[in-house]
Amino acid sequence: MKHSFVILLSFFTISSFAQTNRPNILFILSDDHAYQAISAYGNTLMQTPNIDRIAKEGALFQNAFVANSLCAPSRATLLTGKFSHVNGLKINDISNPFDVKQELFTRILQQNNYQTAWIGKWHLQTLPDGFDFWKILPDQGEYYNPDFITMSNDTVRQNGYVSDVITDITVDFLQHRDRSKPFCMIVGEKATHREWLPDLQDLGAFDNIEFPKPPNFIDHYEGRVAAHDQDMTIAKTMRLKEDLKVHADYQHSGIYNRFSEGQKKIFSNYYEKISADFDSKHFNEKELLDWKFQRYMKDYLATARSLDRNIGKILDYLDSTGLSKNTIVIYASDQGFYLGEHGWFDKRFMYEESFRTPLVMRYPGVITPGKIISEMVMNIDFAPTILQMAGVPVPGDMQGQSILPLLKENSASVAWRNAIYYHYYEYPQPHHVCPHFGIRTQRYKLIRFYQAHNNWELYDLSDDKNEMKNIYGKKGLENITKNLKKQLDSLIEKYHDTDASAILQKENHR
Repeated sequence: MKHSFVILLSFFTISSFAQTNRPNILFILSDDHAYQAISAYGNTLMQTPNIDRIAKEGALFQNAFVANSLCAPSRATLLTGKFSHVNGLKINDISNPFDVKQELFTRILQQNNYQTAWIGKWHLQTLPDGFDFWKILPDQGEYYNPDFITMSNDTVRQNGYVSDVITDITVDFLQHRDRSKPFCMIVGEKATHREWLPDLQDLGAFDNIEFPKPPNFIDHYEGRVAAHDQDMTIAKTMRLKEDLKVHADYQHSGIYNRFSEGQKKIFSNYYEKISADFDSKHFNEKELLDWKFQRYMKDYLATARSLDRNIGKILDYLDSTGLSKNTIVIYASDQGFYLGEHGWFDKRFMYEESFRTPLVMRYPGVITPGKIISEMVMNIDFAPTILQMAGVPVPGDMQGQSILPLLKENSASVAWRNAIYYHYYEYPQPHHVCPHFGIRTQRYKLIRFYQAHNNWELYDLSDDKNEMKNIYGKKGLENITKNLKKQLDSLIEKYHDTDASAILQKENHR
């Protein structure tokens, strides 16, 4: 009897040790945050010391990509580890809510004694499921005095700037969490989504800077018909009143009606000076484009400034409480974003700036600080990675693969993918971007547009990193194109994309 008691006591001791030493996981997911705006990536537009801090204390991924460069589909991919055509959410559409009852990595963690939470932007047109705690912004959410939907299905307004409020809710959850369990929390930031309303303390932060234009800022889209037909240019699509706050309607706009009188006075005083400056210039077409680009960059980066500052607040809390010793911190955006490349803002295209997402990760005791990872990873990899980090079996139908082997010191010997797959669907609204799918290798990118246009594009990224020269059909590239199409067919089959398969089969039978 005494022997049995000792065995039982040992079992509970080991079990308790395993529970308490499983890592906590904090995933910060921003919205439309371009890697070009992060100083850890070598960019000089602004400094992001807190995102950089995660990279310095952990790993920076040079080649992280998304499966579908769009807000809601990206979140669905994060939760499921599956492409859009499998998890069911292909586009941003209020009439097509995400199926939260399907297998989510957070629910699997919950079933394995993790306390799970989602705070901030959710944007999946339904209420969360598979979480012990959630408090979410309705739809896109608001920058000032935002509303939140609570677990009791009430909508409450919280005073302040949205990035600050999300941080406060995050810290409050951490202070009152169930300390008998490890936690997995996703912090969904609203920043840096359009219309880029900076925090009051960040207004004018970049007004003394003249930002350089990307080398392909002026693009006439030769040989790229889908790029020509989009509706997402700074020149024509970006709105003076709504996006750049020139003569903004502070009396009747729903955005500004949320402001307190004090907030509105500071905000409007700043932008009324911008409006007066605009009125005094009498721009020609080129001068107007240049002015719009500068104002876009100043507002976008000022909005990102608050995002980075609040990431720092969360990191400081983890450090001050000792939680950082056993907490994995992951920072990523739901996709990349154009900061003037090709003359654009927004995302969607398979071109690099929207296809690539920033990704940095800190994992104490596992990742050597300052590690640079060049392998191509995707957001379908996030769910299986987190499950493996938590010591939980990864379901066989998840389409991503855990990147945990890439994080360890001997990662050079890890066999990894040599090509990645992409499929974008939303058309024609809101930005008239033609649906397309394609493949990217370390050197080449092959894209097949369909529906509005039926054509191919091919880029040699070693020679044309700005993706200005479509070389599809050029003499001497027949074998390269053939091999890329073969790889594309293989990935379409691997990921069970029947829509893409049907398009290619129809083309081959013509």
